[in-house]
Amino acid sequence: MENNRRGFLQKLVLITSAAGLSQVIPAKSLAKSYKLVSEGGVVASPANAVVDTTAGKVKGYTRNKIYTFKGIPYAESTAGANRFLPPVKVVKWEGVRNTLVYGPICPQKQNTGWFQPEYGFLYQWIDGLHHEDCLRLNVWSPEIKDGKKRPVMFWMHGGGFTTGSSQEHPSYDGENLCHLGDVVVVSINHRLNAFGHMDLSAYGDKYAKSANVGMLDIVAALEWVRDNIGNFGGDQNNVTIYGQSGGGTKVITLMAMPAAKGLFHKAIAQSNSIVQVATPAYAQKLTSLILTELKIDKSNIDSLQNIPAIEIIAATAAAEKKMGGTVPADVGRSGLQPVVDGVVLPHHPFDPGAPAISANVPFMVGTTRNEASASIDTAVIENISEDELKAKVLVKYPNKGAAVYAAMRKIHPDTKPVEILSFLSAQNPIAFLQAQRKSAQKGADVYLYMFAWHTPVLDGRPRAFHCSEIPFVFGNTDKCENYTGSSAEAKKLSTKMAQAWISFARNGNPNHPGLPAWPSFNKQMGAMMIFNNTCEVKVDPDGEARQILERVYYNKEA
Repeated sequence: MENNRRGFLQKLVLITSAAGLSQVIPAKSLAKSYKLVSEGGVVASPANAVVDTTAGKVKGYTRNKIYTFKGIPYAESTAGANRFLPPVKVVKWEGVRNTLVYGPICPQKQNTGWFQPEYGFLYQWIDGLHHEDCLRLNVWSPEIKDGKKRPVMFWMHGGGFTTGSSQEHPSYDGENLCHLGDVVVVSINHRLNAFGHMDLSAYGDKYAKSANVGMLDIVAALEWVRDNIGNFGGDQNNVTIYGQSGGGTKVITLMAMPAAKGLFHKAIAQSNSIVQVATPAYAQKLTSLILTELKIDKSNIDSLQNIPAIEIIAATAAAEKKMGGTVPADVGRSGLQPVVDGVVLPHHPFDPGAPAISANVPFMVGTTRNEASASIDTAVIENISEDELKAKVLVKYPNKGAAVYAAMRKIHPDTKPVEILSFLSAQNPIAFLQAQRKSAQKGADVYLYMFAWHTPVLDGRPRAFHCSEIPFVFGNTDKCENYTGSSAEAKKLSTKMAQAWISFARNGNPNHPGLPAWPSFNKQMGAMMIFNNTCEVKVDPDGEARQILERVYYNKEA
């Protein structure tokens, strides 16, 4: 009987929470609804962690003396009549709204990464509740309402523009970063895939901005920071946007958006791999295929706002399969993404140059050494021969393979073949290209880095894999022990890296006493900080190979 009751209540909570109905508690009943909890440094009580926002009071909790607020709405639900439209300002509420748990995440395709056990072991994904009431953000702060102006570090998750969330990795937790640097950390959920980037502009004026509403969500979250972060101990005039992989691409896209100008003051792009996004021609062709799958045209276009989200996700997958993975030379990547519409996004983010609108914004950009780590979940590839390496490079780059192989081998003569294979990603040359283009503006300092630390887990095969730097910059190597092995070396390097990110957020310069002198790219072309057990600066360490790969990935000369 009790089990049946508990199951019913859990279902009821999920339904009402997803609809945004259970989160607000009338002020008079708040004291009766909560008992003081103080276990393991966690405190949740009626008088603790209550902050005013422009929409009403929010109630969080403290953990290890860090104030934590999760799932704060920064705009209204995007379901129904709001679907595919710019974000709508959040409606004010009475009483105190609970912000104790992460909010819903944008509906997205199922995470099939769990079928690859070594990836699942490393990443330890936290799959959230899918719902279109997903415009939520999270805040961590050392103190609230104290009048102190702390740097704000505004994090955007990876997953391209298709998947992911602010809570998908344990590494994203902001508590330790607050302890290390007296900063305020913010992370967000926003619209993705078709919900954020389907170009319906040809189907009616009301959908004119549909291709970029996912990015407009992020602008709305930055506006929330501008209007509210002072009450959370942060400085609205010192906001650093940063993100990894798809989050890094969101960073460079914001740098080119007029609506985002003045809402951030520094930018860090980790492991992003493009300088272009989509053109209208590409986006509209993909949108047309999605609508065909759904049997929708101009005559019934508004019915798209009522179709179940799961059907839109399935139609998108079918349409992207028909489009294939090859893209035109003026499109950054395949699939749904922001679109150069001439209004929300006037031009490509970093093509043909860095955006003039953010020329005065200091920029840090970098990658991991082994972005394309080849032997996770395929241990057999760890011992490929030199001939097999040559063959794989030629398959990957039919026209440039021989030159890529020869250049890489010349620069790295003693490196295992499988590791050479792991060097062949877009991220490394594109980061260098972005640093060049930003530096050429002569408007603000640029810093380039590479994360080269090899994880000891899984016999060290993942090396410095894609995403592996994230727990280091958040100070979360213990939380992410499956990434790091929770070793003393990892903790030591994490302190150095987190302090570099904090220093950059504070004053636009990542240098601090724990690192060797790190020259800006402006002052020493090609200089990059190599983060490892011994940190050192090298100048364009891949040289000729990097230049060839740049042409391959930027000019698509494979």
